[in-house]
Amino acid sequence: MISTELKGHFLRLYQMAFSDDDFNILEMQMLYKFAEERGVTKEQLNEVLLNPSHDTRIPESLEEKVEYLYDLALMIWVDDVVTIDEKNALKKYCKKFGFMEENIEELSEFLLDKAKVKLPKKELIDQILS
Repeated sequence: MISTELKGHFLRLYQMAFSDDDFNILEMQMLYKFAEERGVTKEQLNEVLLNPSHDTRIPESLEEKVEYLYDLALMIWVDDVVTIDEKNALKKYCKKFGFMEENIEELSEFLLDKAKVKLPKKELIDQILS
């Protein structure tokens, strides 16, 4: 069973993939990769995407918030193009995840910079939490 929080994460990733009006195969492959990393099968992910729930939850821990936001930044960079709509969507999620308004611009740029060079997620989290 996939948690409500994780379902919400996959739906946010799916929305991010569509935010630039150019949904491509690389974005879908990344979505399935993120699912696999979390032990979610293709069938389970398809069920989440085809039957979205409006009962989504925001992660509670700082580590999970950063991890989920970084996934969004990686999704943005998968096609090697970052649009204004994608940047705005990432900022929206930073705000939704409870980060202070004055830190959102810097946080989103930091996440995008690290995603551009594909910094491993664990290293990113270690940098932020240390």
